[in-house]
Amino acid sequence: MSQLCAQSILALCTNTLHPMITPFVKDKCVVNGKSYGLSAASYDVRIAHDLTLGPNPVYLLSDLLRANRNYHVQTVMDLWKTKLPNFPSPHALAHTVEDFNIPPDVVGYVCDKSTYARVFVSAFNTLFDPGFKGNATLELVNLGSDIIHIKAGDPICQFTFHWLDEATDRPYAGKYQHQTKAAHGPRDEMPSQHKNT
Repeated sequence: MSQLCAQSILALCTNTLHPMITPFVKDKCVVNGKSYGLSAASYDVRIAHDLTLGPNPVYLLSDLLRANRNYHVQTVMDLWKTKLPNFPSPHALAHTVEDFNIPPDVVGYVCDKSTYARVFVSAFNTLFDPGFKGNATLELVNLGSDIIHIKAGDPICQFTFHWLDEATDRPYAGKYQHQTKAAHGPRDEMPSQHKNT
C-alpha cells in the first residue's frame, strides 16, 4: 500500500467518468487564512456549514477549582453544572462541501489540519473504505480551552489516499453508503441509508 501523490489524486478526480472528489479543486486556495484543494500528497476539504465548538469542559472545571479553592467540592461541581449549559458542545458531527466516490483499489483517511491542531481541534482520524460513495461526515472535537467558530466553506481537515495492492473484492456497501449533505448534531440519528463510514 502506498500513499497517492498529487498527480495520482488529480488523475482519479479528472480523468474518469466517476471523479473521486466532487467538486474538485486542483490548485491550493486560501480562505480565512486556511488552505483547501490539492496538496503534494493529500486533499484539504471544506466544511459545508457554520459550526461553533465550545471549550473542553475540563478547562471550565479547572478554572472553577482555582477560583473557588476554599469551597466544598460539591459546591464547585454545582457551579460547574450551571456554567456548562452556557457553552456549545465541544464536539459535533459536520459534513463536507465535497462528495466522494472512492475506487475499489483506493482507501481514504481523514487527517487533522495543522491550523486546527494548533488550537487543539481534532477531526477523528476515520477511514473511508474502498467503494464508499457519498458525502463525508466528520467527527470534530475541541480539546482546547477556547470557543472555536468555523464558517461554511472553511478548510477543515485533509484526506490522504492509499493504493491497495489490488482492488478489494468487498467494496463498501454499508449503512453510510450514498450519505447526503446534512448538518448533523452530536447525537442526531440519521436514517440508515444516509450515513457514511
